[in-house]
Order: sequence, then structure tokens, then C-alpha cells
Amino acid sequence: EAVVGEFRPAEVGESFGPTWETCWFKVELSIPLAWAGREVHFVWESDGEGMVWRDAQPVQGLTKEGEKTSYILTSSLEESEPHSLTLYVELACNGLFGAGKGSMIAPPDPDRRFTLNKAELVVFNRDVYELLVDMEILLDMARLLGEENQRSFQALYTANQMVNVCDVTDPSTFPAARDLAAAIFSQKNGESQHTIHAMGHCHIDSAWLWPYEETIRKCARSWVTVVRLMERNPELTFACSQADLCVLWQAQQFEWVRSWYPGLYAQILDFVAKGQFIPVGGTWVEMDGNLPSGESMVRQFLQGQQFFQEQFGRICSEFWLPDTFGYSAQLPQLMRGCGIQRFLTQKLSWNLVNTFPHHTFFWEGIDGSRVLTHFPPGDSYGMHGLVEEVLKTVKNNKDKGCVNHSAFLFGFGDGGGGPTQKMLDRMKRMSDTDGLPRVQISTPDQLFSVLEKESSQLSTWVGELFLELHNGTYTTQAQIKKGNRECERILHDVEVLSTLAVAQDSVFQYPASQLQQLWRLLLLNQFHDVLPGSCIQLVVEDALQYYAEIRRIGAGLQEEAVQSLCRDLLQPQAGSTESTLVLNTLPWERTEVISRPGPDGTETLALVTVPSMGYALVREPLLPSQPVSVRKQEDGSITMENGVITVCLDMMGHLTSLRLLDSERESVPDGCYANQFALFDDVPLYWDAWDVMDYHLETRKPVTTLLKPLEITLAGGLRGSVRFSLQVGKSSTLTQEIILDATCPYLRFLTQVEWKEAHKFLKVEFPVQVQSTNATYEIQFGHVQRPTHWNTSWDWARFEVWAHKWMDLSEHGFGVALLNDCKYGASAHRNVLSLSL
Repeated sequence: EAVVGEFRPAEVGESFGPTWETCWFKVELSIPLAWAGREVHFVWESDGEGMVWRDAQPVQGLTKEGEKTSYILTSSLEESEPHSLTLYVELACNGLFGAGKGSMIAPPDPDRRFTLNKAELVVFNRDVYELLVDMEILLDMARLLGEENQRSFQALYTANQMVNVCDVTDPSTFPAARDLAAAIFSQKNGESQHTIHAMGHCHIDSAWLWPYEETIRKCARSWVTVVRLMERNPELTFACSQADLCVLWQAQQFEWVRSWYPGLYAQILDFVAKGQFIPVGGTWVEMDGNLPSGESMVRQFLQGQQFFQEQFGRICSEFWLPDTFGYSAQLPQLMRGCGIQRFLTQKLSWNLVNTFPHHTFFWEGIDGSRVLTHFPPGDSYGMHGLVEEVLKTVKNNKDKGCVNHSAFLFGFGDGGGGPTQKMLDRMKRMSDTDGLPRVQISTPDQLFSVLEKESSQLSTWVGELFLELHNGTYTTQAQIKKGNRECERILHDVEVLSTLAVAQDSVFQYPASQLQQLWRLLLLNQFHDVLPGSCIQLVVEDALQYYAEIRRIGAGLQEEAVQSLCRDLLQPQAGSTESTLVLNTLPWERTEVISRPGPDGTETLALVTVPSMGYALVREPLLPSQPVSVRKQEDGSITMENGVITVCLDMMGHLTSLRLLDSERESVPDGCYANQFALFDDVPLYWDAWDVMDYHLETRKPVTTLLKPLEITLAGGLRGSVRFSLQVGKSSTLTQEIILDATCPYLRFLTQVEWKEAHKFLKVEFPVQVQSTNATYEIQFGHVQRPTHWNTSWDWARFEVWAHKWMDLSEHGFGVALLNDCKYGASAHRNVLSLSL
């Protein structure tokens, strides 16, 4: 399409846009005959991201922020090579980190223009470049090794000699200057020197400050650049026994490139076969490490490992999750169950309060499963191959007495970009230079294999790897959180009902392909900047659209399974009374009040019992042993009772009493209100959508403005309910219906908030009459306990934590649990259970 389009003349200095637009440039080049034997580059500089196309194939990514501004036309111009050619440049009107207005993480500026700053045909002087890299390494050694280290002085003296020898107007003096540098770089280390395993890395967020669609192009721009690097650096294969460069991906991004750039994907497959591209990760996307359900996490591994097996003939043995906001204590068990025994991240180096005590250790999950874990000691996945970085990698390593090897991930990341030639050239000079750690281009397998051999003295960390930062991501973007939980439930129900239908009806076709498509949409939305809500509005809109698609298609699949499973029961029988088919997709028998359509179309209530993973045809509903009673008191408060629990609510909707009748134990402490809404200021230090700081707790303001006092909406029988409304902050409203059903041992709160506040944080609190030093929180396929006190800095750093469907505070013989259907942020301090809304 671009080739056949109409082009107009463009000039350097001209601007293009607006944001997210695409501009194509037709570039006609003519290389002078006088440049024979010279290295010729096409240079392109713009504040937008670019891609060079040649012969209808992508050949080079161009990103000024990623230090990639040239395409090598020839390394030595031959007479037989074409001197005239046509290239096309695809310019994306966004930068490496989107188009934030005023700051990187601000919302995008929709009207931003992107300027073409340079478009030139140049001769590249490789000798001068090599001299400059030599000088950079020597001066960094002189500056950073310290006065007590003689190598610092040797490097400085050599650099001085090079300046004396080199005449910049006489290229014949360059080799002598380079020989001086080579003499320093060739002086070898001793056997005990620390070995750094350098791995090319290209972390690309599947969506963040740019939409999903732009990520597809980011992948192509980054990976075609890596392919060019591999073509120009074959000698690295000989320097190491195996691969020379690895780039680390998610299965979803592989699939995008396979679909949109088949020519590039074929080249990638070739380098995978050569052992140069190393697929690692094991999951469909780099998902959030806390919020997805256990089943979702299993599907992340299943879809990822299945893709790697089908495309590359092997599954991943390393789980690679460098940029996620904490790691569930269930992950080691899930990893081991999916064929993975090694784990790498660096995110805990972002801890705001406590420094994590290890870089190489065993991580033990809630069932005792252990995985060998490594945090690159440089505390980054975007190194540039600098002397300063390799020295930090050794100095910062907290386990250097136990292990003598560590990872070094180099390349531009987050917005893509990947490694550069200069990074590789710097590390070639440091491969085995006395005074510096030994730097070898390596692979994840080489690193972990040697760490496994050195692991006998490593420590073990038990439980979650909690990130002491970004606690706000448990709550940000409520609709995304709700969509995730609902769609996880929908897919669970479709699979249960479809499986039962297959077992009963040999004609029924299990919807495997449709379910895979829906699961992949859900898994994509669990990427670690989408489900946490730390993404731009365009991404939120895409995510909500995907949830709507899962709901729509899922409802249809569910209906098909039910029709097959219960076909005979759904046929109207002559002379039979009205009946309702009720299904239970949970693995225990349930007796609950349901709402069903009556003969006249109105909703009626019924008490039903349905077996585990089964269904029941309800004609005559059950009668409760004791109906719900609802009574209004003289002071305006309302009591509700169903024979199991009794509750009392004041006019503001506060829960002033909650008693389990069998124990006659009061749950709400004297003088306290449960179901108390509270508003906090939310002004973090920097990461607005990500963070809530501990000091927000000092700004607590109870919500006290009543719009509609408590009133009875259902007077009892099978169900009693009351409703009230509050004003929250300056402009928001909250309406809540509180429901008690017959035989039910819990109280339900249906809460709707019309939220119009900025930099505020709404929570609901439940003080309970329970004394315990730990609260229990549901996680994937299990639970963890966290302290309710702030004795140490490790305790109070968890002032806001995550949980799935429930949290519980119990002492011997008695406890209170707080359940939810769409929330993740929570806390339990002393005796107050708090849910972040």
C-alpha cells in the first residue's frame, strides 16, 4: 500500500503528525562512485520511531532514543554493488515511550508533531569509531577503578599515550594508538575473577504508554535490528561455546510478528535454529505476578509453553519476568508443574523501604516447591555495556561469597530497541581484561547451569516476593479489575459445562478453538501494565472491548453447552408445572436464594439446593427453616435476622452489630462502625497510577455526608434488603444495597460508586472483635498470612497488599472474613479489615 501511494517532497526540519499517525517516506539514494571501498550508512534522525524497508521487507529499526539512527548500506562499497537504490521509511508518530504531554507517564498529547531532524547519506569511519570506544573504556577504567588500583593509573597512562601518538589528521597513526589500547585489554584476569554473563535483552511492554497495535511494530523494529546485529557479529559464536546473543520475548509477541511480518519471522526461526535467538519466559505474556487467578497463571504457562514447543521444538526452562510488580508465593509450584525450575527478575531492586538481601537464592512457594532464582546484581534489564555497570554488578552482588557468576542484561527496553553495536563492542574489550570482571556473551542456560553447580551454600527465601512499591496497581482502573475477575469466572463456567456436555453427549463438539481464542484475549489483558491499570486510556479502551468480547462469546458458548447438557429437561412437558433449571459450576453443594422469572415476567425469589458440579430442576422451591425478618427501630436503625446471623445497621449504613447466633459472639467492637467508608488523599511521589504511599493513611476522612438515609427495600421472607446513599468527596456518589438471604451465613453488600474524584482513594473498613497477629489472604490455589502489626520495616512496608476473593481475621474458634467479587487491594492492620474500592 505504501509503495503505490502518492508521495510529495519532504524536507529536513519538517514536522509530521498528529500522535499515532503513520507517515511513509520514499527515499531515493545515489552513492557517489568516489566512495568505493568505504562503509556507507543511511542516517535518519527523528523524534518518532522509524523502520527502513528494502525490497518490501523490513531491514532496520530507527529510534533516536534507542541510539539507532543509521542503516548500513554496505561495509565496503564494491563496484558490483548497486549505487542507486530506493528505500522506504515508515515513521510512527510516537516516541520510544509514547507521547506523554509534559512527562513520560503523563497522558499522551494527541496533537503532538514529530520532526525529521536528519536524512543523510554518509561515509562511516570505522577506525575513528573503534578508537573512540577504546578511549571510552580506558577513561572509564581510570575514573572508576579508584586511586588504590594500579590498573586505574595504567589505563590513564595508556589513554594519554594514545593521544600523543594519534594525529587526527593522519589516519596512518590510528593503528599505533589502537595497539596501545589492545595491550591493556589483552592483559588477562586471574582464575578467581567474577564472570558476568552478558545477554542481549529487548524488553517490550505489550501495551503501556502506547496501544497494543503499536507494540506489533515495536517488536518488528527491535527484532529486525537484532537480526542485523547477529549477521554482523558472527565471531561471537566462536568466542562462546554456544549462542552469541539472546533476545527475550513473550509468546504473544512472537505470534504478532509471525502474523504481521512473515519474512522477518522466517529469519528469526533461522537464528533460533542456530542457537543465537533464545526464546525464554514460558508464558503467553509477561503477566502481572499477583492479580491473575491460579487458573489464569496456569493458562499463561500452558499457552506460552505450547507455543514455544510448536514453533521451536522445545519448552522454556527459565521463567523470565523482569518488570512485574511483585510475585505470588504460588509461582514456584506453578513453575515446577510447567517444567520450569529457574526464575529471573530484577523488580525487587525497586523496593522503596527494604533492600532485598539476595541476588541468587532458592525461592520456596507455599507447598515447599523451590526454584533457583537470580536477580541481575546491576539491578536493571537495560544495561549499556559500560565499565560502571559491570563494576556495579560485582560490587552490588549480595551473594558473591557463594556464587561467582551473575547476569548482565544489555539493550534498550520497555519501549523496545534492544542491543546496539556499541554495547557489543564495549563488552568485547572487557571480555577478559585485568582489573575488570570477566564479561562473556552467554545464554540463560549457561548462566543457570553454572549457578546450579555453585548452589550448595545458597539461602532460601520462603513465601511471596512482595514489591514495596506500586501498591496502587491493586486498585487502579476498577473496570479492568472487574472485567478480569468476571471473565475468569465465565471461562471457568464455559469449560465446566462444556466438559459435562461432552461426557454426556457424544455429538457435542467441545469449543476448543473458541476457548483458546478467548483465553488468549484474557491472558493478553493480564499483561503487567494492563491488568494493573498503569497504561494509557487507549489501552484501557482496548482492554474493556476485549472483556466485552469474552462476555459475549462466552455467554453463547455457555448457552450451547447447557442446551446439549440439559436438552430433555429444557423441553416443555404437557401438564407439568413451571420449573427452573439451576446449574452449579462449583465443586460443592449449594443452598441459596436465587432470582428467577415468574409466569408474568416479573422476578421472583426461590430457595434451591443444587449438587456439586451439577444441576437441579426446581419446581417447588424449598421453604426456609426460618424466614428473614427485617425490623425498623425507633432511632431509624434497622435489624435483619435469618436464624444464622443477626445484624444491626444505623441510618448511615454502618454495621453496628454482627452476631453469629450459635456462638452469640459479637463481631463489631463496642463504639465502632463496620462498613465505614473512608476517603484518603492519594498524592504519590511520582508513579501516579502505580503508587499509593504510606503517608496517605495520615489523611483518612470518614465519609459522613448522607444523601438518602437507610430504608427497607425488601421486608423479609426469603430475602431482606436495605439501601442508602452517600456523597463521597466533592462530586462522587455511593449507593449501597445490603442483603441478607434465608439460611445464608453472610451479609452481601452491592455497592455502586459514581467516581469523579482526582487524587483520592476510597476504602471501606470493617473493625472486628478478633485478636490475631496475622490475617489470611486468598491467593492462587491457596492463601498466605501477613502480619496485622507493623513491628518491623518489612511489616509496615506492606501497609497495602493484594488478595483475591477473600481475606480473613481469625482467632481460635472464631473469625470474620471479608469477600469480594472484583477487588484486589486490601489491608488488615490490628483488628481492622479494609477493602480498597
